[in-house]
Amino acid sequence: MSKKILIITGDAAESLEVYYPYYRLLEEGWEAVIASPTQKVLHTVVHDFIGWDTYTEKQGYLLESHVAFDQVKPEEFNGLIIPGGRAPEYIRLDKHLPHIVGHFFETNKPVGAICHAALVLNALEDKGVFANRTMTAYSACRYDVESLGATYTTETLHVDGNLVSGHAWPDLPGFMREFLKLVRG
Repeated sequence: MSKKILIITGDAAESLEVYYPYYRLLEEGWEAVIASPTQKVLHTVVHDFIGWDTYTEKQGYLLESHVAFDQVKPEEFNGLIIPGGRAPEYIRLDKHLPHIVGHFFETNKPVGAICHAALVLNALEDKGVFANRTMTAYSACRYDVESLGATYTTETLHVDGNLVSGHAWPDLPGFMREFLKLVRG
């Protein structure tokens, strides 16, 4: 049976954090569905670490989303990936997002959250699913992880139950390896 994985994102997603998982899932022979607030062509960004106190940002590739959030039926998916970048800042405001993301925690399906994805997780009404959990995220999101009720780890990759978390795009090989292990069961 073919697996179906949901990737939720929007404009200003980190290019590598969308494209790497997307193509890796396709390579596995699985269906990868990109959802955004509205179905449209998304503008991604490229972040890099070049000696600044923070990352730099440049325009990235265009990316076609397949479906709008209001059309997503989360029960049809075997797992969820939440890329980082700046997209999480605004997609978390979408009224459909708590239902979509909450489903994966309620049903214990694999969730991959990388970089700024913790901002999306903060949109969940029931943050109790993060009690006694440990996760990582981009270092600037430490307080967001802690506000979930989770423990922040400085590890760049962490697996806790059904949740795979990563620090940033350089961690994608391990992030996808661990996510794929969970989806394969």
